[in-house]
Amino acid sequence: MKHFLQKLCSQLMDCHVDVESKEQEKDIQKKIHCSMDFLSSWYMNVTQKMDPGRPGKKRTSSSQWQSPPVVLILKDMESFTTKVLQDFIIVSSQHLHEFPLILIFGIATSPIIIHRLLPHAVSSLLCIEIFQSLSCKEHLTTVFDKLLLTTQFPFKLSEKVLQILISIFLYYDFSIQNFIKGLQLSLLEHFYSQPLSVLCCNLPEAKGRINFLSDNQCENIRRLPSFRRYVEKQATEKQVALLTNERFLKEETQSLLENLQVYHTNYFLILRCLHQFTSSLPKYPLGRQIRELYCTCLEKNIWDSEEYASALQLLRMLAKDELMTILQKCFNVLKSSSEKQLGSSAKRIEELLAQFQSLDAEAKEEEDASGSQSKGLQKTDLYHLQKSLLEMKELRRTGKKQTKFELLREKVVNFIDGLVREHLLPPETQPLHEVVYFTAAHTLHEHLNAAPRIALHTALNNPYYYLKNEALKSEEGCIPNVAPDICIAYKLHLECSRLINLVDWSEAFATVVTAGEKTDASSVTSEERNEIIHARFIRAVSELELLGFVKPTKRKTDHVARLTWGGC
Repeated sequence: MKHFLQKLCSQLMDCHVDVESKEQEKDIQKKIHCSMDFLSSWYMNVTQKMDPGRPGKKRTSSSQWQSPPVVLILKDMESFTTKVLQDFIIVSSQHLHEFPLILIFGIATSPIIIHRLLPHAVSSLLCIEIFQSLSCKEHLTTVFDKLLLTTQFPFKLSEKVLQILISIFLYYDFSIQNFIKGLQLSLLEHFYSQPLSVLCCNLPEAKGRINFLSDNQCENIRRLPSFRRYVEKQATEKQVALLTNERFLKEETQSLLENLQVYHTNYFLILRCLHQFTSSLPKYPLGRQIRELYCTCLEKNIWDSEEYASALQLLRMLAKDELMTILQKCFNVLKSSSEKQLGSSAKRIEELLAQFQSLDAEAKEEEDASGSQSKGLQKTDLYHLQKSLLEMKELRRTGKKQTKFELLREKVVNFIDGLVREHLLPPETQPLHEVVYFTAAHTLHEHLNAAPRIALHTALNNPYYYLKNEALKSEEGCIPNVAPDICIAYKLHLECSRLINLVDWSEAFATVVTAGEKTDASSVTSEERNEIIHARFIRAVSELELLGFVKPTKRKTDHVARLTWGGC
């Protein structure tokens, strides 16, 4: 309890007290005698400094605090010492008027743990309220909205890279922190491996950097596959200028980066609009989350997929209220756009909403008219009624006439389809997309999805790959005697069958180690050298056993069993 109060005082007063050693702890306790009375007096001094005009009155109840309370967060309640927590709650409840306190418990299991750890006499002193933090998937959606689905940050991820990060998140750890680390690693790899990543910045800054590009950097622009495709589509004179004139190339690069900025602005707005239409459809043909839709759009032309066709069919069956609600959300998304095309799209959506509202007025007028006509209708017999019904059925069978609402709904679906086909083109179709998109999915996969068995085989079979020692270079199938002992033992064990004779293995190891060595009379004797080699062999076999390549067997005492096959 004393140590807990000591730490609480140090954090509240921002003293950064280090109480690791007993001597330091004694010195600090001499300087500051931590108790609830001390905390109450400290709190009163702090609140009076914040509002000196307020008189120091005692609070009548915890619900009428005149000053902000102290919030204490215990991240892991299950691992907290129960006795200390009980004593602290009892003592702090007695000083609640002088030292208002709010406790926040981090619980990983269930709220019932509070009543298991605290007896009723202690838990009755607490006014318990339960709240939950957002799920990790909702946090991931927030990361997408703030970092990836925005033009504020020019750096972007390709579809394969994004799929790797999402797969690790969903199938392994559900860790937002690891997802952000993967994003940071992608950013680092992009700026390290892409020479033109110097242009991956805000547009005004990128334009300024283009003017100072060197000849080699201009050649790197000309080598980009997307830029080469762009040059092939131009006229002959412009092709020559782009390939020979540095100044013209820089001006064209600035224009292409501006177009790329406009492309991303329109892309993300239309993506959000399409998500508003498809996120509420049955069975979610294009995904429930916007990240699923984004990955699909990055991969290919989304309008060529069967899922998109089925989504359009479902949209043609929406009711008027649902359609108007979705259109209103899309209008709110697009009205913030300053682009001319999307600005006109927002006006078009506003016109469609007005037409839907006019349908309601027309429907009311028709109902009133039909009601007045029904009063003047004459009575008819059963024969004429059946005849009229058969005629109506025949008309519906031969050619059904669409209502005004169905025609208007078809216009809405075609309008959205046109926006998707115009603005949701894959990034590979845009010139200079390599500047801002990180596409090295294989590199990221190697860093994040570790394959220890392959790495071990590479290190033991070819130590030069990691050590970069020229003496370790050897032809395939040869075993250099200067290699580490475990590498020699490993390569020898690859040549054996399921059971390995330790005597034969030891002799082969000694033969490789002593190959090429010059005998010296002044050196150690042969017996001592054999003992050293034998000890080295035993150590190498023990290390291989620890790594899981061999294990002892009960069939033969002087044999070990091999556990791995295929060279990896």
